[in-house]
Amino acid sequence: LFPIVGVFLLALYISSIHSPAEIIAASQLSASMAGTVSLAWYERSPWLEIVMGVRAIVPLVLFLFFVYYVILKAKLHNKSEIIYGIFLTIIGMCIFNLGLTYGLSMLGGSLGNQLPSAFMEIPGMQGSPVYQYIVGVILALLFAWALGYGATIAEPALNALGETTEKLTNGVFKKSTLLKSVSLGVAFGIAAGVAKLMFNLPLVWMLIPAYLLAIVLTFFSTEQFVNVAWDSAGVTTGPITVPLVLAMGLGIGGAMNAAEGFGILCLASIGPIISVMATGLWAQYQDKLQTLESTQVNSSFEGQEALSI
Repeated sequence: LFPIVGVFLLALYISSIHSPAEIIAASQLSASMAGTVSLAWYERSPWLEIVMGVRAIVPLVLFLFFVYYVILKAKLHNKSEIIYGIFLTIIGMCIFNLGLTYGLSMLGGSLGNQLPSAFMEIPGMQGSPVYQYIVGVILALLFAWALGYGATIAEPALNALGETTEKLTNGVFKKSTLLKSVSLGVAFGIAAGVAKLMFNLPLVWMLIPAYLLAIVLTFFSTEQFVNVAWDSAGVTTGPITVPLVLAMGLGIGGAMNAAEGFGILCLASIGPIISVMATGLWAQYQDKLQTLESTQVNSSFEGQEALSI
């Protein structure tokens, strides 16, 4: 919520000091100079990914050490193991960034550029459209759905959230149930986001009904499921989902000459909130049915005992 408000406030501030014509001109100038400006060595790949990996870990580690030694005045146990683990984390983050840049991001962008050719003619792409319009649209949406489900189920953060949730709820909300419900929510959200780009739908038409439904489900759900549902939206900011979905969205937007390719992640974020709370309400309903059935069985058993006496 707060990042959304912050970006809106920044946009209002920029629009108050610059006219729309100036903003458009600056954007066009930046785009025209993108290929001509000479970048420093640390701003070029693969060094950029290595620098970003170090920058993501080292400042945080220094801050934690400062809090531990200066603020708390505590002694750190197993120091050598922790330092070794931090070193491996930095190396892993650098390699992970390189993999995202040369792997998932490139693959997502390429798929995004090619996906519209399934249902519409793309200049420069021979054989487009590959299928009839209706068939191509359905296949594109099914692909987006499958991509959202597969990317989410592979998120390390979701698996950690599932294990924690199962422990805190004493097995009421199992890890497998959370994984499936969150992945389904993200899958439908990404499919809706791709549909938004394909049919040029206003984002507000899709966001407001979805959040109204989430608020209604929040009112009827228990606190336990509400907390899990709204926290599960954070899985859409994971290191696998974000680069893949963003690259795909920008690729689709560029291929279809859309104004922009954003908006998919926000729909992917509201999807798991709705799906998890709906799953929680279904679990509550099943629990009430089992309680009612057990009560009826006990009542009939007690009645039979009374008659026999």
